[in-house]
Amino acid sequence: MPDDETQTPTLNRGGAAHTPAGLPAPRLPGAAEAPAPWLLRLIAVGLVLAALNLRPAITSLGALLEEVRDGLHMSGSVAGVLTSVPPLCFAVFGVMAPRLARRFGAGAVVCAGMAAIAAGLVIRPYIGSTAGFLAASALALMGIAVSNILMPVIVKRWFPDRVGTMTGLYSMALALGTALAAAVTVPLTSAMGGSWQSGLAVWAVLAALAVLPWIVLVRDRTPAPGTPAPDRSAPGQASRPADAPALRITRSRTAWGLACFFGLQATAAYITMGWMPQIFRDAGVSAGTAGVLLAVTMAMGVPLAFVIPRVAGRLKQQGPIVVVLGLCGLIGYGGLYLAPAAGAWVWAVLLGVANCAFPLALTMIGMRSRTGAGVVRLSAFAQSTGYLLSIPGPLLVGVLYQHSGGWGLPIALMAGLMIPQMVAGVLAGRDRTIEDEC
Repeated sequence: MPDDETQTPTLNRGGAAHTPAGLPAPRLPGAAEAPAPWLLRLIAVGLVLAALNLRPAITSLGALLEEVRDGLHMSGSVAGVLTSVPPLCFAVFGVMAPRLARRFGAGAVVCAGMAAIAAGLVIRPYIGSTAGFLAASALALMGIAVSNILMPVIVKRWFPDRVGTMTGLYSMALALGTALAAAVTVPLTSAMGGSWQSGLAVWAVLAALAVLPWIVLVRDRTPAPGTPAPDRSAPGQASRPADAPALRITRSRTAWGLACFFGLQATAAYITMGWMPQIFRDAGVSAGTAGVLLAVTMAMGVPLAFVIPRVAGRLKQQGPIVVVLGLCGLIGYGGLYLAPAAGAWVWAVLLGVANCAFPLALTMIGMRSRTGAGVVRLSAFAQSTGYLLSIPGPLLVGVLYQHSGGWGLPIALMAGLMIPQMVAGVLAGRDRTIEDEC
């Protein structure tokens, strides 16, 4: 029987080597040390602050769009284009995130993204022209786009055993930031003298605050905790990615399922944010109440964005959750069609539940790859492709509404899109990873 000194060392969770008898052994080459608790807490704070900044640039503008149009003498068609800029920027700039993360580190890119959001928000109200306003908005949206992509990566990197919990935490913060900007931008503007420039620029303060926690990670280049560093001892292998199969991500049905699911849920979300108040107003609901109904829909994402990822993270397959959310959407759209005013509060709640497909999609991105690098590629592919798919939806709803003179056809389109969303979500929610398919 061999004695303890000859037994093979194993790695504990922090990467330290121990023998089966529990005796310390030399640390294995390339093993990462467990991060300090204070660092994990700081990263969690950074995630929350970053998530709070991923939507106010959009929803604060929506609250003051009429004032912005008047102040910049913006035509209706240009204003319509402005509402389609966010998903376009998310798709275009999101593609850059994996390359930037590989070169500079995910933490450094998120830090730069928060700085870009702050700069764009503080510049755009005072630049004085429509072109400049659009350019500054694109700067802020670029920061949002790369941060959108890298949020699941940060979770996978630092919290590999708490993907559902941490995804729920920042998804809840994202929903809170969305609702907060929509609810308080107008009152803040009034409190600051009625200047729409100040009402938009004030959100740069929150973005600047979000930069601070990420400064600590600007120089972070280490692999995920508990995983070995890439082997650079072999000639010609120094620059070879550890997850080379992920380069063929377009061959993965799971990746395509996630991209389609993400795009369809984004389509529903932008249609809801852009058109739901008008649906209620055309049904006889007052403008103030219609705004509150939209706030209720957005607010549903605050608690559910925390609960759904936790539940999804404990399931091997997320298809059942996809179906439940889809059915809530179908019932909500059916109610909008049959009795938009009579059951307005019920439909607002149900559509708010359906909109929680967003945190579910983020959770599945973190679960459908075995490695941090794989999550980077999957997140970029699913979100960039998804946002491209979402661009025509709100515009098509407007065209159908204008030419049909009512909401029958647009609502039928919204409901019809829930079917492929459920199919794609069930496909994406299967218990497998992209490495199994590439």
